[in-house]
Amino acid sequence: MELHHHFSHQHLLEFIEQHNLKSEKANCSGCGELVSGLSYGCTECEFYLDKKCFEASPEIGELEGVSQKHLLVSSENGSKELEETNCFACRKPLLDSPFISFDSRFHLHKKCLDLPIEVNHLFHSQHPLVLQFNSQRLPCQICKTTQPRGLVYCCSPCEFTLHIACVERPTRINHPCHRHHPLILQLNLKSLLCQICRETQALSPAYYCSACKFGLHVQCVSPAPTVKGEIHEHPFTLFWRQVPFLCDACGTSGDCISYICSPCGLIVHESCISLQPIIKRFPRHGHSISHTFILGQYEIKSWKCKICHEEVNSKHGCYCCSDCNYVVHANCAIKAYRWYDIVVDELEEPDELLNNSAFVVIKKTRLGENDVIPIEIKHLNHPHNLIFSNDVKDDKYCDGCVLFISTSFYYCARCDFFLHKSCAELPKKMYDWSHVHHCPLTLNLHADFWCLHCIFEFNNCFSYDCNVCGNRICVPCVKKSDTFTCQGHEHRLFLYEKYGGQCNGCGSNLEYPYACKECNFAVDYECLTLPDKIQHKCDEHPLKLTYGEDNIYSKYHYCDICERRRNASHWFYRCAICDNSTHKNCVIDAYSYMKLGKTYTTKDHPHPLTFTRKIYDYPPECHICEEHCEDLSAECLEHGCNYIVHWKCGGPREKTKRFMIDGTQGYFLHPSFWGKNHFVGWELKVH
Repeated sequence: MELHHHFSHQHLLEFIEQHNLKSEKANCSGCGELVSGLSYGCTECEFYLDKKCFEASPEIGELEGVSQKHLLVSSENGSKELEETNCFACRKPLLDSPFISFDSRFHLHKKCLDLPIEVNHLFHSQHPLVLQFNSQRLPCQICKTTQPRGLVYCCSPCEFTLHIACVERPTRINHPCHRHHPLILQLNLKSLLCQICRETQALSPAYYCSACKFGLHVQCVSPAPTVKGEIHEHPFTLFWRQVPFLCDACGTSGDCISYICSPCGLIVHESCISLQPIIKRFPRHGHSISHTFILGQYEIKSWKCKICHEEVNSKHGCYCCSDCNYVVHANCAIKAYRWYDIVVDELEEPDELLNNSAFVVIKKTRLGENDVIPIEIKHLNHPHNLIFSNDVKDDKYCDGCVLFISTSFYYCARCDFFLHKSCAELPKKMYDWSHVHHCPLTLNLHADFWCLHCIFEFNNCFSYDCNVCGNRICVPCVKKSDTFTCQGHEHRLFLYEKYGGQCNGCGSNLEYPYACKECNFAVDYECLTLPDKIQHKCDEHPLKLTYGEDNIYSKYHYCDICERRRNASHWFYRCAICDNSTHKNCVIDAYSYMKLGKTYTTKDHPHPLTFTRKIYDYPPECHICEEHCEDLSAECLEHGCNYIVHWKCGGPREKTKRFMIDGTQGYFLHPSFWGKNHFVGWELKVH
C-alpha cells in the first residue's frame, strides 16, 4: 500500500490506481467533481483528491487587499462554527460546496478561486472593475446593500463597487410576469413603478422592457416561493399570475403578484404576510388590538375605522378590540403605530396602572343609594387637605387646568387653592395618545412650563411630564382624545390627516382638522381647544366663547378691542352684561393661561415676585430692559423695593423651545400650529 502525506488532510492518503468506492460520497474534496481515474484517498474520513488536485500547488496568487497565504482545504464540512458562515466572494453558504480557508479566517469556495481578476460591466464601462477586498465597505451599485468583509469588484478611483453575485447577474432575463418580451437590466430609471412591489425607487437598477414600459426591481425578480408569517397558521405560496385581487389581510386592492393559502382560500399582498398578529397597547386606543381575517365573528356595532373614519369591509382582514367595539383598517393601524416610539416602562400595560389615584380620601359621604363622594381629600400636589363643594365660584380658576370653575370642585380652607373635581381625580400616571413616546406620563405641579401641544405658557398648575424627552403637557390638552365634542357642533368630531376647506371657527385654511364629514363642519386644534370662559383686561367680567352671532342681519360687527370688523360666522368672545364682543385672537395671547397673583422666585431678585398684568405704561421701568412695564410682569409687592420686570425679560432665560417635526427625538409639534398668531414675538427654532 502506497501512502502519501498531503497538507490538506491530517491522515496519510492511500494511492488509488483504480477508483472503486463503495461509499456514495465519491467527490473530490478539492474541486468537488466526481472522482475518477488516479486519485488519493482516506477511506476512514471519506476524503478524496483526484491526481490534479493532489499535485496542485498549496499557494494562491495574491489578490489586491489579500496577502498570499497557504491554503487549507477543509474536510470538516459539518463544523458547527462554519454552519452560518458565507463564502467571502459569492456570499453563499460556505458548506454548500468544497471550500478553502486562509489561516482559518478567510473562507472561499474552491470554485471562487477561478474568479477573473478584472471584469468589464455595462454599468461602469469607462474602467474595468478589479477583484479586491472591500476595505471601505462601499455599497453595491446594483443591490444597494453593504455586505460584511469580503471580496468585491471595485473601481477604486470612482468608488464604484459591485458584489460578485451582482456582477454575475444576467443582463437579460425572461420572467413569468412579462411573457411578451425579455427584460433588460438597466440603471438610473428615475420613475420606474415595480410591477411586483408597486413601489417607485429613483436611481434604482431594474429589469425593464422599454416597449411595454414594464419594470421589476432587481430584488423583486425572485421572491420567495413560500413565506410563513405570524398572521396566519399556514404558510403562503407565491402565485405568479398578475390578476386584480382584494387582499384578505388588509382589504385593499392589488394587481401585482400575490401569495395564497389554498386550504383557507386566502390571497394576500407579500407585505401583508409580515403584519403583526397583535399590536400590544395600541396608543390610539390604549388596549391591545388583534388582526382577524373574519371580522364577522365579533359583534361590532360600528363598522367605521376609528382612525380614517371610512367604512371597514367586514369580509376582509382588519384590527379590532372586540371588547371595546373598536375597529381599524389594517393599513391605518400599522401607519399609526409606526409613528410612536414605544417605550418599555416598568408599567408595561395599561391594566397595570393600579393604585394610580393622586389623592387619599380623608372623609366621604353617601349621596343617594349608590353614590359615595369623598368630601375631604389629601392631594399629592398640595400640602393641606381639600374640601368638596358644589358652590360654583365663577370668579375662581382651577389650579390644575387654569380654567374657570363652573362645576363641583375641591378647595383648601387655609390657602387660595382650587381644583375641579375632575382635575382632582386625575391619575398619577396616564397615557397620551398624541405623544410620540408612548409611555406613562407623570402628574406634577410646576411653577412655570410650556405645553408641548398647545404651545402656551402656564404657571403654578398641573402638567403631565414625559420621563423620556422631558416635555410637559397641560391638563386641558392631555384630557383631549382623537375624537372631540364642542358646543359649537352637535356631533362628535374626528381627526383627519387630509381634509380641505376652511376652519368654521376662525376661517383659516385647515391642516390636520377635526371634522364632521356629514355636516361639512371642521375646525383646527387651536379653535377646538379654546377655553369656554376667559378673563381679559378689556372687561371686568369673564368673556364667554360664542359660536355665532345671534343677529346675523346686523349691518356692523366690530371687535371692541381692535375696533375692526368681525366675521359674523366666526367664533368670538362676548360679555353679555357689558355687550362687548371681541375677536378670539384679540383675547387669546401667549400669556392667557398665566395666573395673576401667584408668586415666582428668581436668582435676579432676593424677594418673591408676584405676577401682575399692566394695562397702560406703568412706571417705574423694567429693571432689565428699562422699558415701561406693560402686559404680564413680575413685581415685588411686599418689600417696597419697587422691583418690576417684564415676564419676557425676567422669566426663565431659556425662551427657545426645541421641536422636531418627525418626532425622532421625542419632540412633537402638531403641524396645524406652525405659523399661528400666538407665536408672534417668540423665538421658535426647528432642529
